[in-house]
Order: sequence, then C-alpha cells, then structure tokens
Amino acid sequence: MNDLPDDVVEPTPSEVVATETVEVNTPPSIGAARVDASHDAPLSPPPYAAAIVDVMPLSSQPSVRPAKRSLWSTRVSLLLVAALVGGLAGHYASTSNSGPGGVTIDAVTNKPGVGYLPGGMSIPKLINKALPSIVSIDVKGQGQEDQGTGMVITKNGLVITNNHVIAAAVNGGTITVTRTGSTKALPATLVGTNPIDDVALIRINNIAGLTPVTFGDSNDLVVGDAVVAIGNALGLAAGTPTVTSGIVSALGRTVTAGSSNSSETLNNMIQTDAAINPGNSGGPLLDSSGDVIGMNTAVAGTLPDGTSAQNIGFAIPDATIESLLKQLKAGESVVNHGAFIGVEITSMTPSLQQEYGFTVSSGAVVMSVISGTGAATAGVKQGDIIVGIDKTTIGSAQDVGSVVSALRPGNVIALQVVRGKKHLTINVTLGTEPKS
Repeated sequence: MNDLPDDVVEPTPSEVVATETVEVNTPPSIGAARVDASHDAPLSPPPYAAAIVDVMPLSSQPSVRPAKRSLWSTRVSLLLVAALVGGLAGHYASTSNSGPGGVTIDAVTNKPGVGYLPGGMSIPKLINKALPSIVSIDVKGQGQEDQGTGMVITKNGLVITNNHVIAAAVNGGTITVTRTGSTKALPATLVGTNPIDDVALIRINNIAGLTPVTFGDSNDLVVGDAVVAIGNALGLAAGTPTVTSGIVSALGRTVTAGSSNSSETLNNMIQTDAAINPGNSGGPLLDSSGDVIGMNTAVAGTLPDGTSAQNIGFAIPDATIESLLKQLKAGESVVNHGAFIGVEITSMTPSLQQEYGFTVSSGAVVMSVISGTGAATAGVKQGDIIVGIDKTTIGSAQDVGSVVSALRPGNVIALQVVRGKKHLTINVTLGTEPKS
C-alpha cells in the first residue's frame, strides 16, 4: 500500500494466508458484470475522461448512472409521498386514549427499536461515529450545478470524492462543501483529479480540527457482509445526509458508466443492495464497525427493454482510494491516452486464491479476454494472473490501470503473468478501446 498523506488513518493490514501450490486445470468462470451506462443529464464528464479499463460494454446489461445530483438546467421539485401500511408492530398497546371526535385509539410509550449490525454496533451509533466526517458538495461551472458527497481524510480539510462530482469545476468552476449538521457552505479548492479511477481530492479552505474517516480493508470483504451507505442523496438538504443499509451483494464487478459522448469504466467494484441515489457519489460505504470500505459511485439504471434494475449499486474499494492519495495530494491529474490491453480483470483476494487454487497471493486476475484485441492476439488467457508490466510489479487491478493509463495505443508492453505453476512473459500491443 502506498504512503498515505499526513493524518490519514491507515487500516490494520490483513494477514497473508499461505496456500499450497497447485496446478490450475480450469480457469475460473468469474465473469465480470459489464454494464452499459448513461450519465444523468445534464452530466458532462470532463473532456479528458475516457474508457479506462479493458472492457467492452454489453448492450444487454442494465445502464449505470453515477450517483451524483445534477441540477441547474433541469432542476426539479421533489414530492415525497409516504404510503401507509397495516400490520402488527411487534408489541401490543398498553394504554387507551380518546382521540379527536371521541374516537378511542390504542397507544404505547415504548421507544422505537434500534437496528444492530452483525458486529454488535447499533446503526445509530455507527451513524453518529461517521457523520462528523461526511460533507455535502456543491459544484457550479460549465453551465451546470452538480451535487455529491465527500469524506474528510485529514484534520486540515482534505476531502476525497468522485471525480465526476467535481468535473464541472475543473475549468474554473466553484466548489463549496457543507459539513453535517451545518447549513453554512464553505469554499473548497480542487487539489488533484483522477478521471480514470473516478477519484478526486479537494481541500476545504482555512479550516482545522476536522474528524477524518477511518479506512477499513476492502480486501477482506466477502459477499454477505453488512454495509451502510451515507450520502447527500437527491440533494434534498445539504448537511443532512441520508443513511441506507444492506449487504455486499457481489465483488470484482466491472462497470461502465457514461453518456452518449463519453464513458468511464471502473474495475473491481463492490456491488451492494444498500440504496444509492444521485447525490450519494463520493460518500462512504461503511462496514459493520463504521470504517470506510468503499466510496459510493454508481447505480444500475435500466435494461434496453426498459426494465428497471433494482437495488444494484457500486462502490470503489478503499484499497483503490488509498493507493491514489499520495498522487492526488501532490496535485497530479491523470490524463488517459486511450491505450487498451483487451482484458477484464479483478484484484486477487484471499478468497479467490483459495477458491481457485491460484499459486500467487497478489496480482490482477484475468476474468475474460476480448476477442480481436492485443491481448487475444498475443495469447493471454482467462485465469492468467498479471503480476508485472514491463518493470512495474502489479499487485492489483488498480496497478494495471495506472500503468496502462500512461501509455498510448501502439505501445508494446511485456506482460508478466502466472498461468498455473508457469511464469510467462507475453508481449502485447496496446490498442484502442472499441466504441460501444
């Protein structure tokens, strides 16, 4: 893991589990969820945004929209309607009161029950722990206004969020943030951007003594883990974020989100059924201890036949975020030249290694190879584990994206892969991502 900026709270490293070396006879059939997508109008991704992870969108998959709030030219009024439902509330009435018009009603003095997470922490307690570190973000620029969420990572005001949340401010727009429990909008400055991984860093001006979030370890997640999402959902009221809960419903997803003229493709995403809505982008996905294990980013939309997707949201793993912080804090902005290997990948995890008998504990697992690409022509296979590119060691899917983003179509790379017990070097000519 890269060095983190001052004041960032590091997670406790997970233990590496040694496994017996075995031959992989059958590549894993762990296909990624590849999703066509469209940004919420009038979302205008930054001019330098491009497809950044090797994936060819499938038109049969649901669309995915970044979970930010886009306003300005299409501001709408929200009518919240509560539906009444009947049923036993779990306890009987203890008193009787005479209501309006002489109608006798039953009433109780019991307090509402508290929800608990598997680790024993109550959801209200988890929320109280997290809220001081959450801010609402408002961005104006390029003729639009966008709203999202951010997470405080240092006491002196550094805030991490999605790149698509602050994209409108890249060419001279303004950014303001509102702390939870406040109505005062504070000016903020853009520090660094990474449209490839959809991560950006901003700084609240002239502030100190903030409470940073604590990062957990997304590499330890398993499907079924309890999670809580917090964010400025629908931009209903800055400073009063919405809270939803659910589970990790899948891991290692590849998601493409974009508009008719641009798109972004993200690898190794966490899928969750915790409700994520426009405005949630940049907010935390928390584990049952209240630690950040992901950043809410996108939500599935509709299938080509008009069928709406239900309870499918995606978050960037905290491991990806932490790996980018040093670069972002230095003020660096990533520019993608459109180079394309032609594979779908996910980061190696202990559970993947154990399930499929992989002989290495780190790297990027090739989940599929796209026909007609440089990888397919060179002989890369499903189940290969990328452990190096040229002279750079590859420990995760994010490392592959970082290396390839600096290259151009036509460049030839030496791809070091592990195939079963064999260590191979495969020369791959980079191409350009096919247009959907």
